[in-house]
Amino acid sequence: MTPPELDRRVLEALLQVELPPAGNRRLLLVHGRYATGASPEFSLTIRESKRRIRVVDQQSVLGILDAWQSHQERNPEGDDVLVVTTAVEDAQLGWDVRGHAIGRATRTVDRAEIVKQRFGATDLDPRIRRERWLVDALLDAEPTGGWRRAGPVLTRDAAVRALIEARLGLGDDALDAGTLLEWSQSSAGPTRFVGLPEAERTGLSTWLAESVGDVAVVLMGLVARGDSADAMALGVIASVLDEPGASPEAVLAVGGLLGAARARQPERWAFVEAVEGTLQRWVVRAEAGGAVGEDARRRVLDVVERADVIAAEAGLTGELNANAFLPSAFRARLRALAAALTAVTLTAVTLTAVTLTDSPDAAAVAAAGGALGALRRHHLARLHPERCVAAEMAVRLVRRLAGPTIRVESVAAGVAEHIRDGGWVDRALTAVWAGEAADDRVVGQAYRTVFEEVRSRRDDVDESFAARLVPWATHASTRAPEGALLIEEVLDVVVAPLATADSAPLVLVLDGMSAAVAAELGEQLAARAWVEVSPELDRRAAAVATIPSVTRASRTSLLTGRPAVGDQSTETDGFATFWRRHRRTATLVHKAGIGGPAGHRLAEPLVAALAGDDVVGVVLNTIDDALDHGREGDRTSWRLTDITYLPDLLDAARSYRRPVVLVGDHGHVLERSTTVDGLTAAEGVESARWRTGEPAAGEVALAGPRVLLGDGHVVVPWREDIRYTRRRSGYHGGASLAEMAVPILVLLPSVDLLPAGWSVIAPESTVPDWWTGRPVAERPAPITKVTPRRRNPVADTDGLFEVPEPAPAPPASLGSRVVASPVYDVQRKFVPRAPDRPAVAALVDTLVSADGRMSPVAVAAAVGRAGRDPDFVVATVQRLLNVEGYPVLSVEGGRTVRLNVDLLCQQFGVTT
Repeated sequence: MTPPELDRRVLEALLQVELPPAGNRRLLLVHGRYATGASPEFSLTIRESKRRIRVVDQQSVLGILDAWQSHQERNPEGDDVLVVTTAVEDAQLGWDVRGHAIGRATRTVDRAEIVKQRFGATDLDPRIRRERWLVDALLDAEPTGGWRRAGPVLTRDAAVRALIEARLGLGDDALDAGTLLEWSQSSAGPTRFVGLPEAERTGLSTWLAESVGDVAVVLMGLVARGDSADAMALGVIASVLDEPGASPEAVLAVGGLLGAARARQPERWAFVEAVEGTLQRWVVRAEAGGAVGEDARRRVLDVVERADVIAAEAGLTGELNANAFLPSAFRARLRALAAALTAVTLTAVTLTAVTLTDSPDAAAVAAAGGALGALRRHHLARLHPERCVAAEMAVRLVRRLAGPTIRVESVAAGVAEHIRDGGWVDRALTAVWAGEAADDRVVGQAYRTVFEEVRSRRDDVDESFAARLVPWATHASTRAPEGALLIEEVLDVVVAPLATADSAPLVLVLDGMSAAVAAELGEQLAARAWVEVSPELDRRAAAVATIPSVTRASRTSLLTGRPAVGDQSTETDGFATFWRRHRRTATLVHKAGIGGPAGHRLAEPLVAALAGDDVVGVVLNTIDDALDHGREGDRTSWRLTDITYLPDLLDAARSYRRPVVLVGDHGHVLERSTTVDGLTAAEGVESARWRTGEPAAGEVALAGPRVLLGDGHVVVPWREDIRYTRRRSGYHGGASLAEMAVPILVLLPSVDLLPAGWSVIAPESTVPDWWTGRPVAERPAPITKVTPRRRNPVADTDGLFEVPEPAPAPPASLGSRVVASPVYDVQRKFVPRAPDRPAVAALVDTLVSADGRMSPVAVAAAVGRAGRDPDFVVATVQRLLNVEGYPVLSVEGGRTVRLNVDLLCQQFGVTT
């Protein structure tokens, strides 16, 4: 029999056991053969004493005798130990040799015992002895620092986990399918696995299948054949086998890709599920951002892009269009959306031309919404949210196409409608114009079709508005505005009521802020716990800019409170003069006076003014600068943080309990020329969007007290594609609604600063229905107390006429059933001055129709307590509905009230 091969580790373990009781004996005979290349000499610490060990391999009696003799001569008095590995039987050795040997016999290595000793255990799981591959691997793979102690009994699981950590680099904590898949994407671990002996590979794979599950069967098969890098990609592709309509060709192709790793169906299902689950976790991690998020994002893209390549090579791309991870499937969903958008838009064009109606079929609009939903459900939509912006905006625009046509009845009505609706249209148009980042021609053409149809209708509105502007401009003034709020009236009508003995407003002039920008900023401000209010019922106020709508006329008029043309000094003096008339001191700060010194965001004089009693005005030029210097054209959105100093000023206003008025001085149109120059040749050019002379197509001539330049007579374009000067990112001065309508956002840090006669605006009321795609939640009807009339009883006799049976009452709503329940009766006893039952019922029904989410302001309005502190109203309703503290009604992020319908039904014993 071939003697077993022994290495240094085995001998060290054997010596640790044999030397302590050996006394002064210095010869150890061991059955085996010392490994070629192993160190012939080494030191070993035995009971805190270092011993020198010399190892020789002798396969004859004479060789053993000679080795022992030489060792004695070399170390006559020393304690060095000679280890002789040999296959010679004890019977062939004389007693003169065996008498010097430890134990007086040749020692046979019990490798399992050595494993036990190396782990510091006192007992060994019997299964370890039966699995020679495991014993050999544990002896071979012992780390430099030794095995970590595993307790008094070394179990098979503990031994294999330790081996996996040493061999494959997989820690023994939380070893699951996700960990194993992540490991497969590295290079070092799988490479080491492939290099292991076959018995060890088989043993480790079997244990992983037992511990991790069926996923390990397929995965380790792929790793063993060298396909670890493509394992997850193949898992993405293998999902096609579970599709109901998978073709035989697809099944055959995927089977070929998986090869011997194909395994049984349950194992394949487990593998696919584990791959998709791991990718989803990486996607969530990627959404968190930062370096970790970017690494996770790259991992996902590496897997799915590789899967797309493999699928294309195998001819499976079309079969995988339903896959929620593949980039090709994402493109397919974009193409489906493009087809739906095109169908709706072309239908709208045809209807308008043939039947004089402009409402596309509701089913076609719903199909576009469904295609958008499918796109959003693809996981790449979460990694590329910017690619979905244009898609979402395009669907919103086709929903708008299905709505009513805007009719401009007056200048005031046109401006109000633009703030309510047109600004949101412009916001969506900006995103659709920018298009899809991947530059897909089919998708791009669909977006262009939507853009051109909606833009055409916006042009009709602008033309109609400009026509109304012509007679209005001839006589409109603060004495006769015809229902419009003029730009010079904003301080008096909107800002002055906010200036009280207890507070002074902060006026932030966002130069060039359009209704589209205001709509976006308003959404973000609502999420920051600002309470938006208005002097007008349930809608934002808006003003009409001067003519032409340029800064030196419109902003000066705004800040001085009178029609005026001037510069910064005119504005500063006029602002102070206006507030002196109101018996207040005031400070106006322009761009140069905002920034502070090193270590301070805001200038000290500005901070002092904010901390004092002055009415403070600050002009922020970020938007107008972006138009002039080429940055606005690249934008599809504006964030609060994009506007320099705006977040700092808002924080300061909250700290000092100041109401804030965000107001533009005019709006703007964007550069959307498709030609290199796009310049409109004209005479009398004074600026990009106004001139003198006679009007041409797309222009109107305006004259009157509202015209502050051009000696009271100007020509201005209403079409957005007309400009007279060099190309920039955007322009203003014309007569389009986007330029003439001035948005006003009034924000309070606390509702107790609400002026008399003003109203709190629910965020939902500022968003048009087509933007959200949800039906508008019905407002609760006014609650009145009705006393029933008394009627004389009628005898139950046969009469001459049949009295019809009363019609059955309609089924009670969910809210009505809740407030009629015994549980609600108990809850109401503990809430003094609770809202009436019909009001609470209406609130529940309104929340249900709004998908269970509303703002606190809308909740207060729904229960008939508009204008009250919305947070207090929400807290009161929570006490009514949150039985035993369960969160039936909760507040998310401080600004969204959420109704858990299932929990509501459970707590109050009602059904939906």
